[in-house]
Amino acid sequence: MNNDMNSDLELFTRLAKEVLSQEKENPVTKNISPNNLLNKLDIQLEKNGINEKQLSSILKEILKATPKTSSRLFFNQLFGGRHSKAVLGDLLSIILNNTMATYKVAGPQAAIEKEIINKVASIIEYESDFGGTFPTGGSMSNFMSLIMARDKKEPKIRREGVNTKLTLYTSENAHYSISKNTAFSGIGKENIRYIKSNLKGEMSVGDLKNQIQKDILQGFTPFYINATSGTTVLGAFDAIDKIAEVSKKYNIWLHVDGSYSGTAIFSKKYKELLKGVSLSDSFCFNAHKTLGTPLSCSVLVVKNKKYLYNSFDNDATYLYQTHHDLDDFNLGKTSFECGRKNNALKFWVLWKSIGTHGISKIVEKGYDLSNFAQSYIEKNKDYKVYSYPNTLSVCFNYKNYDPVDLCTKLYETNTLMVGYGSFKKNTFVRLVVVNTNNNIRALRQFFSILEKFAKNNSAKLKKVTCLKNKKTY
Repeated sequence: MNNDMNSDLELFTRLAKEVLSQEKENPVTKNISPNNLLNKLDIQLEKNGINEKQLSSILKEILKATPKTSSRLFFNQLFGGRHSKAVLGDLLSIILNNTMATYKVAGPQAAIEKEIINKVASIIEYESDFGGTFPTGGSMSNFMSLIMARDKKEPKIRREGVNTKLTLYTSENAHYSISKNTAFSGIGKENIRYIKSNLKGEMSVGDLKNQIQKDILQGFTPFYINATSGTTVLGAFDAIDKIAEVSKKYNIWLHVDGSYSGTAIFSKKYKELLKGVSLSDSFCFNAHKTLGTPLSCSVLVVKNKKYLYNSFDNDATYLYQTHHDLDDFNLGKTSFECGRKNNALKFWVLWKSIGTHGISKIVEKGYDLSNFAQSYIEKNKDYKVYSYPNTLSVCFNYKNYDPVDLCTKLYETNTLMVGYGSFKKNTFVRLVVVNTNNNIRALRQFFSILEKFAKNNSAKLKKVTCLKNKKTY
């Protein structure tokens, strides 16, 4: 088989058009059991290669069977759809194939990344010493913030290892990466303090204070607080301004995990949800979750860039060979990775094309869709609601059907793709409305399909007793 870029780009264009067509004709991909994949699809690798026609045919079948995360019936998880300008930027970054470690190799791409960091830092009102990077995702952003906090509290750890009884604090509803990262960092999962939350899913500041005081009395060293802006299940926002008072009092690093909903900073209408973010030590958001940017695109900004250098800079003369007087453009010195893909270009092309006002419109559209869905549920006696307005997760149950069973059967029958979640002993359908390609018409269609499916399959669906009903806002 020839290594012919022009020919393969033509094939890509044909396949991409087929994917777009499939999304309209069959928005929910036919479900194939993992046990049957090798029987249904030609995935196995062989000794000999194949010709172009065979490859095209196989790729078509694989693409047809792959879930379409940008389709109008995909409401399953945190995928922000697919904005054409962001896709353009991503494709160009693949063709260019630059690593972002050094200015020598990245060239103007380094400046593009820095421009985004500068603008984000300005929006959240960080001052002149800020810095930032593009980690591979929200989990890595959270990990890097944890490492910086650890090294700030105990600088010797980088050389000697962890010998101090360090403790960190996060909501019981925080992303699971906090637990994983604590293990990776050497802190240990037993030193996580999961702070209770209220009925909205927001961290209890009073419980946070009490736990820190208790730990200090027992000889522990508190070093890190993770506040969440958009919890994974309910989409709740922790009170950053109040948590910041606690972090300042006890000299604890405050990280704001805005991976899910941190993009609210772009909206004048919704940025109040992150009140106090300027008081944090670090902040991250994922453009791939809510802004229509392809995976992955995570932005991490730090109030003082020296902590990026302290934790992630390392001598490498074989790598850093030029522009030592402009080290800020040698981005590998402030990054966890060396051979790091250029994830900034796709976000920059989107932002440059539609402007900050356009980014704001994308954000506000998500909340408009969420509030529409929330209102629809609250007005319908057949539903019970578990979420709150102005979040991007709409959580509900319908006619007391078991949400696990309902979501599973919707998926297995290629009807809808939506997931479920749990909070305070309740399990419910979790409708995620961050797909930028969706609209109110798509939401109406979602509810219509779900209700019709439940009616037609009522005898086959399990029932549960819901513990709680609608809450008072």
